[in-house]
Amino acid sequence: MGLKTKSKCLIALILLGVVDAVIPIPILVVILICVLFQRPPWFKNLVQEIYDKEN
Repeated sequence: MGLKTKSKCLIALILLGVVDAVIPIPILVVILICVLFQRPPWFKNLVQEIYDKEN
């Protein structure tokens, strides 16, 4: 059946949080800055998929 989108996002954020705790470089901040400045289509699709499943 597979994981739901929210579960995948949560797992990815937990893994990034662990890496961020181990490596002193703020990886989550770098990813956030890239998403904010580049506005990749995969991010918009991911957000739409999350909100579509809530309704």
